[in-house]
Amino acid sequence: MSASLAARPDALMPPPEPGRGRAYALALLVHGLLIAALTWGVNWRHESDTPAVEAELWSAVPRQAAPPAAAPAPAPTPAPERPAPAPTPPAPPPDLAAREAQIALEKRRAAEAKALQAAREKEAARARAEQAAREKALAEKRKAAEDAARRKQEAAQKAAEEAARKKQLEAQKAAQRAAEDAARAKAQREEAQRLEAQRQENIRRMQGLAGSSGSRASTGRDVQSAGPSGSYAGRVAARIRPNIVFTDDAPGNPSAEVEVRAAPDGTILSRKLVKSSGVKAWDEAVLKAIDKTERLPADTDGRVPSALIISFRPRD
Repeated sequence: MSASLAARPDALMPPPEPGRGRAYALALLVHGLLIAALTWGVNWRHESDTPAVEAELWSAVPRQAAPPAAAPAPAPTPAPERPAPAPTPPAPPPDLAAREAQIALEKRRAAEAKALQAAREKEAARARAEQAAREKALAEKRKAAEDAARRKQEAAQKAAEEAARKKQLEAQKAAQRAAEDAARAKAQREEAQRLEAQRQENIRRMQGLAGSSGSRASTGRDVQSAGPSGSYAGRVAARIRPNIVFTDDAPGNPSAEVEVRAAPDGTILSRKLVKSSGVKAWDEAVLKAIDKTERLPADTDGRVPSALIISFRPRD
């Protein structure tokens, strides 16, 4: 349809009204008759004003006749009236086909504009979707790289921790072996010292049976009593107590009894809790203080008992 409209530019113009030439001819005829009627009317009035009869007068005495009276000026001919313009015929109704063609063209243009707008919106939506997909892929790639780096770091950290744990375990085992070796060596030395002390004691006992220092009621065979003096336990407690670190509260002032074994020179060989105070913190504080003391003082006779039990109270 658009091609046929372009080939015929006058297709959209209203068609000419049929019988227009005859209407123009009748209009000219009517105007001519009107002009003729107006002209005849003006001439009829002019002829009616002139005299219709002439009189001739005679006189005995010759007289000069007066000049004829001047004819009255003719009345001005009125200008012919201009015919009223013919009324403009109403505009013919537009052609239905042209109107339908115009409507169809407008609809087609609106549809094309709508389709173009829809295509543009679809293209914009596709571009946004592609951009979102690219951003999502980039984010996933970045997240995957971060996860891989984190896993790698965690694996490296785990390997380092495992190596450190193994190294620490090996160090602990080595320290334990060294401590066991030292304990065995110490035990061997202590056993040797004990045997030597026992041998020396036997020698002294054999050499000094005559000069024993026991009381008359004593039934022993040693040169002197093997037990500590009455004040020795207090001296040992006075040596150990400054090393006790205890800040908690022990209700009832409970007593912790510890068995201490020492070498002849006073070196503490071992300690054992034989009676708990009921307060674990106080028991541990006493045992740590004995370990920190390391050596017991000699008794009044210059000897150190091989074993004794000492009682410790928090408020003593």
